[in-house]
Amino acid sequence: MTTIDITSRARRLAEATRPMHSELDKLIMAGQPFASRENYTRFLRMQYRLHRAADPLFHHAAYAVMLPDLPERRRLPALMDDMIALGVERPEKDASPFADGVDPATGLGWLYVIEGSNLGAAILLKLAAKLDITPGFGASHLATPEDGRAGHWRGFVSALDAAELDDNQERRAVEGAKAAFAHALVLTRECFA
Repeated sequence: MTTIDITSRARRLAEATRPMHSELDKLIMAGQPFASRENYTRFLRMQYRLHRAADPLFHHAAYAVMLPDLPERRRLPALMDDMIALGVERPEKDASPFADGVDPATGLGWLYVIEGSNLGAAILLKLAAKLDITPGFGASHLATPEDGRAGHWRGFVSALDAAELDDNQERRAVEGAKAAFAHALVLTRECFA
């Protein structure tokens, strides 16, 4: 049995979202995104829509001190480049989950999901290579960060865990992570339908 370090917000978020994360992984792989370039473009559209939904967070003033490198962590521009490289039209704009503004605590949960997806990108990048899709062509959003995936994640987790949140904000962070996974599940179903 795994013991959860209750002092780590990242671990609490992981535990709270484990079933949704597992469901998303299974749903993506059931869509066979690396069986063909056509399937990969479906995956790319889903990623683009997810990152576009989360993009307001990367510009929000509430994170400037807490996550000063957040703007550099954005992968939406890389996704746009990947779509251009592969000749994929950008999907129409979805309604933003942040149309009514950004609650910083909820946004932390979303950022946890978005940043966490970079860890699994190493495996996805290897699978994409079988389709001749590389960080230089169609998979720049999956590229390894300069500080490495583990170092990049540790930097984010350190900032996430250091954020001072009260109990209500903690609950909203968990709800934000769940909302991000729920949104990703909807997008995956739509893109692989």
